[in-house]
Amino acid sequence: MSIFTVASRYAKSLLELAQEQGQLDAVKKDLEQIIAVLKANNEIQAVLKNPIISHDKKRSILLALFDGKANPLIISFFTILVNKGRADILIDIAQAFVREYNQVKGIVNATVLSATALSEENLNELQAKIAQEIGAQVLLNNKVDASVIGGFVLRVGDKQIDASIAGKLQKLEKYFVSQGV
Repeated sequence: MSIFTVASRYAKSLLELAQEQGQLDAVKKDLEQIIAVLKANNEIQAVLKNPIISHDKKRSILLALFDGKANPLIISFFTILVNKGRADILIDIAQAFVREYNQVKGIVNATVLSATALSEENLNELQAKIAQEIGAQVLLNNKVDASVIGGFVLRVGDKQIDASIAGKLQKLEKYFVSQGV
């Protein structure tokens, strides 16, 4: 079974439990912080993925890091994951939880790629237009890539709008090649 499938199943279980206990938003917020901590620390990731390190040691490390700082539901969930030998995919499970949460709440992630960082005003305006167009709450992320040259590339879910200068130049090049110029 793939890591994605396993992570998704555990994430759905945690999501259902958090919903039942009325702690869905709190669990999501804590998991986002936990993802950031784990991603920022390669040593912790290495320990969690190392099959030689005992479950007790992994559990004690996670408790030392997050007990009292994260929702008790998450701490209990971590204990279950470690006992089942799934500490190695903890980040994958947490990320799958956030994806599932967004789906349940009708939140769509979008990315706008631009040559320079967009102003807060431009981002807010674009976010509002996307939300109005798709009828859902939108989390907009701005990524900077100088190769865009100008304009932007917008990705919302599995759709992409390329309004960049680089994209237009590529289309123009393809046209000239197809015409034998």
